[in-house]
Amino acid sequence: MPLQKFLCYFWFCLFLCSYDMVHYGHSNQLRQARAMGDYLIVGVHTDDEISKHKGPPVFTQEERYKMVKAIKWVDEIVEGAPYVTTLETLDKYNCDFCVHGDDITLTADGKDTYEEVKKAGRYRECKRTQGVSTTDLVGRMLLMTKAHHSNIAEETDYRKHADNLGKCPKGHSPWTGVSQFLQTSQKIIQFASGKEPQPGDTIIYVAGAFDLFHVGHVDFLERVHQIAKHPYIIAGLHFDQYVSEVVIGAPYSVTADLLDHFKVDLVCHGMTEVVPDKDGSNPYEEPRRRGIFQLVDSGNNLTTDLIVKRIIKNRLEFEARNQKKEAKELAVLEVMKRKEEAAQQEIGLRNQES
Repeated sequence: MPLQKFLCYFWFCLFLCSYDMVHYGHSNQLRQARAMGDYLIVGVHTDDEISKHKGPPVFTQEERYKMVKAIKWVDEIVEGAPYVTTLETLDKYNCDFCVHGDDITLTADGKDTYEEVKKAGRYRECKRTQGVSTTDLVGRMLLMTKAHHSNIAEETDYRKHADNLGKCPKGHSPWTGVSQFLQTSQKIIQFASGKEPQPGDTIIYVAGAFDLFHVGHVDFLERVHQIAKHPYIIAGLHFDQYVSEVVIGAPYSVTADLLDHFKVDLVCHGMTEVVPDKDGSNPYEEPRRRGIFQLVDSGNNLTTDLIVKRIIKNRLEFEARNQKKEAKELAVLEVMKRKEEAAQQEIGLRNQES
């Protein structure tokens, strides 16, 4: 049976259905898309294309290329993919169909970027993950708040501000906004590979916040993956092709119990500063005592703080672009609503005539 290839275009732009800052929602869409066929190709746009249609990207195109390549459901990427998906593009890469989330994507002049492939019947949709969005992440960074980590009253105020970030004065698009993300065991299971360590594997443990996934994390995990011939990497709250297992809610300090339970051979940390635990102790004291601690230089100095600075630098443009995008979406919604009303009226007239 021939291998079925398909193209999944994820544009990496800021605000709404953005794949510029990779998060759980993006990974979930790629997972769903990969399940639709045998070979997943992801098209990544250039900085110029994103700036023209959406706004300034947070990450450079080279950074975005590397981030997408690191996601385990991706078989291949197309660098500099066109913003509008055409049949010519699908045929060029021998793809049977393309995949996109169940939200709308428009060009700078308000046209559906998938119109041609939809008419040809070579378009499929996957479900968008509710409760997690680039808008939410940008809102947190611009407000510099940690309220999203707690359940106190200020969470409501935070969401009120984040939800209004760059919001169109005429209303709110269902494809642009912030909602509460609810994690479930079923969602977690969908991401589990079920891979167990094999005899001869070197079990490596890495710990970190991984608060905002970026190419610096990818470079670090890739370097760790290269340390051993047969690495089995355990990481906290992280999933991509360089990680074998995840410890949810991992303790800040690497304890003897954790090392013994997972039979860890090596503990790695990047070149960033090691922040002491609440009691002032070094969180890597136990692996250091055992002689299994190793610093790993990823060769990339990108940090979450630097990403926040990029966001703040272009704040006004981000907000203006988001308002423009939402206004276009609302216009499309109005047209769809009118068509639906007209169709219902026509059905009603036919019923009366019969």
